[in-house]
Amino acid sequence: MELVKYLSESIRSIMAKAYLNVLHNPREARFVHHMQKVFAASEGRRAQVQEQEELEIPPFLIASIATTCNLHCKGCYARQNGIAADPDKPSKATLTPQQWRTIFDEAADLGINFALLAGGEPLTRRDHLEQIAQVNDMIFPIFTNGTMIGPTYLDFFKTHLNMIPVISLEGDAAATDSRRGQGVYQRALQAMQGLKEAHLFYGVSITVTTENYEHVTTSQYLNQLHDMGCQLVFYVEYVPMDERTAHLAFRDEHVAHMEQLLSDRRATVARDMILLSFPGDEKALGGCLAAGRGFFHIGPDGAAEPCPFSPYSDSNVLQTGLRGALQSPLFRRIRDARALGWEHTGGCTLFEHKDEVAAMLS
Repeated sequence: MELVKYLSESIRSIMAKAYLNVLHNPREARFVHHMQKVFAASEGRRAQVQEQEELEIPPFLIASIATTCNLHCKGCYARQNGIAADPDKPSKATLTPQQWRTIFDEAADLGINFALLAGGEPLTRRDHLEQIAQVNDMIFPIFTNGTMIGPTYLDFFKTHLNMIPVISLEGDAAATDSRRGQGVYQRALQAMQGLKEAHLFYGVSITVTTENYEHVTTSQYLNQLHDMGCQLVFYVEYVPMDERTAHLAFRDEHVAHMEQLLSDRRATVARDMILLSFPGDEKALGGCLAAGRGFFHIGPDGAAEPCPFSPYSDSNVLQTGLRGALQSPLFRRIRDARALGWEHTGGCTLFEHKDEVAAMLS
């Protein structure tokens, strides 16, 4: 299927299902209805920019807005790549709250309506979130460990419906605590209970591996999430940071099986939940979506990177804007190389070709 059409149809489907999920909440229903109209207009805006400027605009972004985190999760790519550090230790430079708002104002003007906020732990930067939330024509899923969600943040999410908390889990209590730390699962459940009682739309993010993906896609597990008020599930494929955990990364057969499981669940038990997989079956979309083809990553200092798992950059959005970043030599070379046959064979395509990507900078 042609990529732009596929992604546009996916966004429309997500918004339609979200609207059905919040009909019981008039305020959220009005918000989602408004965003449906904004998204429809943005499809035309992206097409207009492509025609007038010969520049393809991706439908979403990923931005690491925080350089600190209060947890030490095993295999954390953000710590491995130098993005995240402890709150009391020096960390990578980050943009100011106003600079982040300027970036997302430009994104909205270009017709980009989704930006996934990551870190570090994004909730450590309330000042950033307060400014970003003012960009009303965008939706910001916030990938958080959930341990900082209490009364103050619940009030923030009630006020800013475009900020959607997405709480990271690994499956059950044993799996989550094994990777994220003792007691983290229980604190995440407390956050989810608070969001449910506040009648807020929220999701969870689950890192899927060859060992856990069948369990976290079962009807029983999804029903448990649904009972806790969860309406959105991101399944993120594990990217190995060293050879010792390479066996946990998906191969083609796991990608195909995962897609079939999700298709079955969407048609049965999870009909009123939104189930998304990333990167998913890239072969069906003509290969890797990074480097601006479907999205790109903005580092905490504004560096335009192909994706979070490929932290290479030859441009900074503060100097180039989003338009300039999309036309950077590195992004163009990656898109050309991907077109020549790079395929998704497990984990992240660019991570598998990291030496080739690094060589493109010279």
